[in-house]
Amino acid sequence: MADPHTTPPADTAASVPTVVLAHHGAVALLTLNRPDALNSLTQQMHRELWAAMGEAEANPAIRALVITGAGRAFCAGADLTGSDLAITSGPLGRPDPGVTIDNNFNPTTRKLQNLRMPTVAAVNGVAAGAGVSLALACDVTIAAPGARFIQAFSKIGLIPDAGSSWFLPQRLGLARAMALAMTGDPLGAQQAKDWGLIWDVAEDSVAAALAYAQRLADMPTRALVATRHLLRDGTQRSLNQQLDVERDTQSAMGKTNDYVEGVTAFREKRPVKFTGT
Repeated sequence: MADPHTTPPADTAASVPTVVLAHHGAVALLTLNRPDALNSLTQQMHRELWAAMGEAEANPAIRALVITGAGRAFCAGADLTGSDLAITSGPLGRPDPGVTIDNNFNPTTRKLQNLRMPTVAAVNGVAAGAGVSLALACDVTIAAPGARFIQAFSKIGLIPDAGSSWFLPQRLGLARAMALAMTGDPLGAQQAKDWGLIWDVAEDSVAAALAYAQRLADMPTRALVATRHLLRDGTQRSLNQQLDVERDTQSAMGKTNDYVEGVTAFREKRPVKFTGT
């Protein structure tokens, strides 16, 4: 048996998927699979992420998604040795980070935020840079006790990206977000929970995330996703605008089969069975 701690030959490494998708009933488990590189994100990895999310999206049996990392890290952010970010000598020695953000990181965040199902991040280890953004782009984040969240951007002369500059102030307030982003100091899992950055801390973050996702998968999927959009976008509206959006969204939810099932089950005093339609 090959030593799992050695780097495989180049041709073998190229054939190993950087993202693995597995099904656990109605829950899809998406695992970032570059453990030797702390699951740092490459262009290939982004595309495999998109394909995995698309596969889950296209499968009507999947009603919740969990994202985690293989090995000891969740995601160390961008792979700075990759061809699109590596700094080399010569006229091409300074790549434009904005290009790879526009082509890779922003689409990943947008796709994750717009999935038709609720999402849960199982942060099994360090999340740094865009890895923090990936975790916070999920609807719910559960971390292992030893997990750390690091805004590593200032360490290399950059700014928070992939959504972190938006997620952090929303969840932490400006003072805490500013200090974390400027210093790049690590934030431990328990403090992240106490400050409201994440939902919970669990010894086995993956098992806890799968259980939580299964709970969400049994619920009215369309209403959960509509709730995501209402809460996420509500801070950009006035109260009067939000009331109108609530009205219109409620009208749409009233046309779903899950609404009919929920009311019928309530009246008949029986367990509800939502279908996500």
